Amino acid sequence: MKIIRIILMILLLAFVCAPLTTFAVSYPPASLFHRLEKTETAMPPGAIVYLFHSGTDEIKSAIHVDDILTVYRINTSCEVSETGKIRVMSNIGETYVKGEVMEGEIKPNDIVKKGKISFLIISAGTCSH
Repeated sequence: MKIIRIILMILLLAFVCAPLTTFAVSYPPASLFHRLEKTETAMPPGAIVYLFHSGTDEIKSAIHVDDILTVYRINTSCEVSETGKIRVMSNIGETYVKGEVMEGEIKPNDIVKKGKISFLIISAGTCSH
């Protein structure tokens, strides 16, 4: 009877310690340190969006109020497709532009382009301007 208890205890310890020894020699799974973000829905026409850019002089001279910019989305197959249009409303600070959705299905993380200049659409609730 005592031998059975010892064997059960060894099996229990092996069961509990096995994942710990695996993490000792490899990176932990991404699910342990990345949390799932809430996916944001498409912003309808008339919604206010904020665009992030690098703040270089080239961007400041190329983008003006009332410019219409094209929005693109990259899918999981790395294909780029046009998804809508945004009208520039104003510049905010050194690296942001405030815009209004004119048409299409716009989501955060879409890319806005004008010639060689690109912007990243960030969440509408991030800026308070």
